Amino acid sequence: MDRQPFPASIGYVMRRTFPLSKALLATTIMATAVCHEASAASKKVQPKAVSRPHATSSSRHDSAVNANLAPEEISVQSHYVPRGAIASVTQKRMALEVPGTNPLKVLGEMPGVMFQGNDAQGVDNWSAQLFMHGFQQSEIGATLDGIPLGEFTYRNYNGLNPIQAISSENVARIDVSQSAGAEAVASTSNLGGALQYRSSDPKDKMGGVVSQSFGSYDAYHTFFRFDSGRLNKTGTKFFASYMRNDTAQWKGYGEQFMQQVNAKLVQPVGDSSEISAFFDWSDLHQNNYQSESPAVLAALGDRVTDYTNGGASGYETATQVAQGNYPASYNGLSSKRDIAYYDGGTNQVDYLGGLKADLAITNHLRWTTTAYGHGEEAQTTWTAPTSEYSNMVDPSGSPLAEVIKEPMIRRFGIMSAAHYDIAHNHLGAGVWYENNHYESPMNAYAVPNVVNGVVQGQLPQTLGKWTDPFAQMFNQSYNTNTFTAFFQDTYSPIRNLSLHFGFKSVLSTTRVGNGFLNPNFYGAGAQIASGVGLTTSKPFLPHISVDWRFLPGHEFFIDISENVHTYAESGYHLSNSPFAVTQSAYNSSAAALHPETAWTYAAGYRYSSQIISASVYGYRTNFQNRLQQVTSGSIINPQSVVENVGGVTMNGVDVGVTVNPIRNLALTNSISYDHAVYDNNISSAGIAYNTKNVQIVNYPRFMYKGRLSYEWHNATAYIDGNYIGARNYSYTGDVKMPGYWMANLGIQYKLSNLGKYDKKLSVVKNLIFSLNITNLTNTHYISTMGANGNPMSISSGALTYASLAPGAPRMFFGSIRAEF
Repeated sequence: MDRQPFPASIGYVMRRTFPLSKALLATTIMATAVCHEASAASKKVQPKAVSRPHATSSSRHDSAVNANLAPEEISVQSHYVPRGAIASVTQKRMALEVPGTNPLKVLGEMPGVMFQGNDAQGVDNWSAQLFMHGFQQSEIGATLDGIPLGEFTYRNYNGLNPIQAISSENVARIDVSQSAGAEAVASTSNLGGALQYRSSDPKDKMGGVVSQSFGSYDAYHTFFRFDSGRLNKTGTKFFASYMRNDTAQWKGYGEQFMQQVNAKLVQPVGDSSEISAFFDWSDLHQNNYQSESPAVLAALGDRVTDYTNGGASGYETATQVAQGNYPASYNGLSSKRDIAYYDGGTNQVDYLGGLKADLAITNHLRWTTTAYGHGEEAQTTWTAPTSEYSNMVDPSGSPLAEVIKEPMIRRFGIMSAAHYDIAHNHLGAGVWYENNHYESPMNAYAVPNVVNGVVQGQLPQTLGKWTDPFAQMFNQSYNTNTFTAFFQDTYSPIRNLSLHFGFKSVLSTTRVGNGFLNPNFYGAGAQIASGVGLTTSKPFLPHISVDWRFLPGHEFFIDISENVHTYAESGYHLSNSPFAVTQSAYNSSAAALHPETAWTYAAGYRYSSQIISASVYGYRTNFQNRLQQVTSGSIINPQSVVENVGGVTMNGVDVGVTVNPIRNLALTNSISYDHAVYDNNISSAGIAYNTKNVQIVNYPRFMYKGRLSYEWHNATAYIDGNYIGARNYSYTGDVKMPGYWMANLGIQYKLSNLGKYDKKLSVVKNLIFSLNITNLTNTHYISTMGANGNPMSISSGALTYASLAPGAPRMFFGSIRAEF
């Protein structure tokens, strides 16, 4: 790729124009969701003998709408049910994307949702970033078959990223609660909504899937799945799958590799009950892309990489830079050491398992209980200049050292809930308990020196486990006990009206011990917070909603809820955790710390007919005690503080329409507007910054999304386009990243009944070929922002702080899938 610098303009707003032709724009106009109901009134939840008029009405309503949609559009539909604003994304929709694509990237096509990542599939867990109506992913809950996944962020401390919990091909659907409600979800971070992943069940007939994909930059994706079918009269069945995803980095030298095993066993009990078990093993090894600063983007372009090139010359360059001998292209730039490093990567292994009993006790009472366990060991690495740390000396004499964060998670939990139908009421109540032990050490490992241009030993290998550190830099041990309980009642006085009331209680206590901060690296007398703890206690978090279907095809809803976010945990200066600071900083701030809370008020209307479906969703959120990491210094050794930035007020609206002018053709458009601003000015390190009424960082005020799809016989094609508006990089808004257009194209063709061509092929039920082009117009843009934290303003070094990830260029993917 050619290097294309980003010119700086007046006001230090980084701008670049990415033209989109009128023809392409016309074809990419598209829609917001029409809809698939994701309520708990599914066949599995409701015993056969129970009649629920309001659920039956919704089912008929959805069928009438969906019959006129292009098949893949069914999966991205949003339907508002009594427990709040819920939307679903199904496997049928996900299957149209590049195989192995992160389902969150598909979710990002919904109004008000933004997904960012610096690779085409969205599987780089360093850069994968999700926002929903102004809330970032650490403020959104996530579960898999009810098992809590915690905060699905990089270096997750109480769970794991969903892509490491289940292969995308095994996801049946994702149910999305777009408000702070979802009181039954096992999460203590769902301020801005919740994502409930549902794994697919084993099939009743023996069969399997074999899929192979190829793509740009040596991309390979392999997936195998075997379904046992019903093994006996009781209906015992299981599936087991293996996935491997491997690709070279699209800039620089490196690899992104992941393999995964999933298995699920289902044992029916009687006609309406079952016991099931799920298992996941994930093994991830990824070279991470280099973060960049606005100054580097303007001077050197968006294709800057680290120094790794697979040989000794790249390593020698890294050692020279570590000693202050910079390339000529760096002249005129400050913070030269942050422009690039030798390498950085992630090595992570997860084990996740759960056992669930879903039992119909009577025709009116259903009881579900799930027990689960999760273990994780990880290494996130940087080859850093030793000069970034006081008095650090690599035993080899090298000016570099491998700095590795090595988190470890061991957690166990159980949840149990009962649902009871009586008269016009659907009652539910349940509890969840989890114990989570989290270790957060960071160690330094020796790397070879370079003497007279010769590397004195083996080159550092980012991908692979490191052993025998020469020093521990810091450590903390966290132990968290979490208990939540909920109660809810959905009352339907008449067939087309549902009134919902529920509440959630949260009690979570975190204790921190074994704190160690190496004085050789952080200064004499330096101490990390240790022997301290904080408790989050909220006995009553209400959720109220109304759903009224007042005319055929017309629906009106209201949703009001409050929720709380327990305190985050992480390594020293690595997130907005109030514990990841010095002991003195914790002592001075502890009395003023309060858990984050949010009230969300939402109302909406939707209309559905055979030709058109339209929706309006408006909301207001009052976000209080927002804790934010404010960062300066280098990205290797940041000088970070956790600030209470006060309140944030969000007022937003999503408007969408789907038109089906002819059978199997769907044209969708949506517009999202979110006025999310800080309520207060922020003071950091004794300096006041004007942030009041400034748009929040990293999330745009305006988004547009469009999609045109058509199915003709066994062929399906789509083209989509979206616009992401300008985003604030600094808290004061004096540094922004420009808005950009993005378009993608996909074509799929299915061959069925192959036995008519050759009897030997009759074992193959379907043979599916697909072609995908991502970033069709080869747009240069900034994807993830703030992965290393956000700076305050230009005066505090915002232009030179590296926390920006350029997006991937145009890529081509082809795949073949055989279903047996």
